[in-house]
Parts: sequence; C-alpha cells; structure tokens
Amino acid sequence: MRALIVYESMFGNTEKVARQVADGLAGYGQVELREVSEAPAQPDEQLDLVVLGGPTHAFSMSRESTREDARRQGATQGEVYAGLREWLDGLPKGAHHPSVAAFDTRVTKVRRIPGSAARKAAKVAGRLGYRVTEQPVSFFVEDVDGPLADGELERARAWGDRIGARWAPVAN
Repeated sequence: MRALIVYESMFGNTEKVARQVADGLAGYGQVELREVSEAPAQPDEQLDLVVLGGPTHAFSMSRESTREDARRQGATQGEVYAGLREWLDGLPKGAHHPSVAAFDTRVTKVRRIPGSAARKAAKVAGRLGYRVTEQPVSFFVEDVDGPLADGELERARAWGDRIGARWAPVAN
C-alpha cells in the first residue's frame, strides 16, 4: 500500500493526529506525511490512498479568515494563505486512482456541531472524482489551542491501523 497524508495544522494538534495515523498506516506500506503547504500539487496516481486532515473551523474546513483568527489566538504553525480547502480547490476533476479518507480535529465542548472539516473534505474529494472509502472521523481537543483529549492519539493510531489492515490485502 502507498499512502499520502495531507494535513493542515495551526496549533499542532492536527499534526499530532496526522503523525499517529501515519504510524498506524506504516505497518502496511509506504506512507508519506505532508503539511498542506508542502503537499504535491496533485497526488500521484500510483498512490492507493490519500488521507486528508484538518481542523474544523466555523463548521467546515478552514478559510484564510479563520486561519488569520487562529493566528490572533496564538497559532504558530501552518500558513494563513494555504489550507486543505485551497489544496483541494487546486486538484483537477476526473476519475482518480487513489481513494480518500478524511479526519478532522474539533473542540470537545462542541462534539455535536452540524459541520465537520473531515466531512466537507471527503465531499469535495468525492466531487473531484476520488472514491471516499472511509467514514470521516473527528478527533477531539480540549480547547481551541489544545491539548488533545485523553486517548485521542491512541485512537488516531488505531484508526490508521484499521485503514491499513483493510488496504494491505488490496494493495499487495
């Protein structure tokens, strides 16, 4: 299995989750982890899986304005001009070989908000011609700047492991 994880992180929490997902997937094949501003302009068609990860801002994927707000709240990572939304907007439409899975991070006190960066990213990827093979999943942080809630890093690694186990027989 060959996988690419593209993530966006402003406070470092989504990056921590992405690294754990990568560790879970790594037991089943080659995994490349890229912050969105350093991600390839288009995923390699030789990939089996692209995992998308980002924080939920204002019920969806972040925007430049919400990333600017994160900066005002003390975020030191990521780029204000480049997020998962913009990366996806740059991808061509059409049939694509890699399948997609998506995750997001969100604050625990709003667990049941109506929107989700992961659901929106999966929906956009599907419209672009990628096959979404996993249910989008959310990982929880205690507050806007973190830390991650207890057990979330372990849950992220286990999620990556489950995806890898499903893909390993297909890719070999």
